[in-house]
Amino acid sequence: MTSSKKEWLKVQIKTEPVLIEPISDFLIGIIGAGVETGARGEDSYGIVTGYVAQSDLDQEAIDILLDKLFSFLQELALLFNVAEPVLTSTMILDEDWGRSWKEHFKPFPIVPGLIISPTWEEYQKAPGEMLLEMDPGMAFGTGHHATTSLSLALLKGVLATDTIKRKILDVGTGTGILGMAAVLFGSGEVLGIDNDPDAVKAAEENVVRNGLQKSMQVSLAPLSALAGEYQVVVANIVHDILLDISTDLTRLTANNGVLILSGILVGEQVESVVSRFVESGFVLKKEKVRGEWVALMFTKGA
Repeated sequence: MTSSKKEWLKVQIKTEPVLIEPISDFLIGIIGAGVETGARGEDSYGIVTGYVAQSDLDQEAIDILLDKLFSFLQELALLFNVAEPVLTSTMILDEDWGRSWKEHFKPFPIVPGLIISPTWEEYQKAPGEMLLEMDPGMAFGTGHHATTSLSLALLKGVLATDTIKRKILDVGTGTGILGMAAVLFGSGEVLGIDNDPDAVKAAEENVVRNGLQKSMQVSLAPLSALAGEYQVVVANIVHDILLDISTDLTRLTANNGVLILSGILVGEQVESVVSRFVESGFVLKKEKVRGEWVALMFTKGA
């Protein structure tokens, strides 16, 4: 009898510390994996672990993905003149994936003044701190990746300088971090959308857990089906999808509104995204960079 439980491809890479960030970026930005790494001083430091949903891959696709990853690791080792990373892979069930996240997910400041804490950890807020309690469920998005903190820094800046309770759209909300943070930063109304039912379920639960359900709604509605305008639109996805949905992002951003985009790599990806949205009537206002990743802030028609 075939098991109905969802499986994940787990890849584990033991590497020199200098390669941790580029390997993580490759897994997230190119392969679309969820990633965890050990912090400096921990036994797991130097180990990068990635998770990809098996339901999205047949065996041939898994073999192609592993070959692609192996080749990348070889090239990276040559580029940095260090020992070649050691790659292993296995299939795991949902409950194993969830247990692994809990071992590595500890409270941390995602931007100054905002702490992300897993539900299974006790955290006492310091005076003036804001706290979001999170459970990733079966969705990726604990907030550790650079693109999340870059997007949040831009979003916080927008809301800090405007007393208007802005209406915000969070495209590809994942676990709901950006949308929930927007509420804490002062937004009056947030809609988070995602095409992954697991992500929507996790985000809905996180919204309720943090008592934000009066200000934030989560939906599986496709972007193309949305109507109206939003004063701030945030999309932390990947470069190719940002270009694919650029027409809808433009349509849904109000005149003089703000568009924040991330999931973009330094270089050609930045150039192509800026070119596309400038052609659509946006003006680039800010650019934040961390490592290989970039977040861009545009205003529409201003």
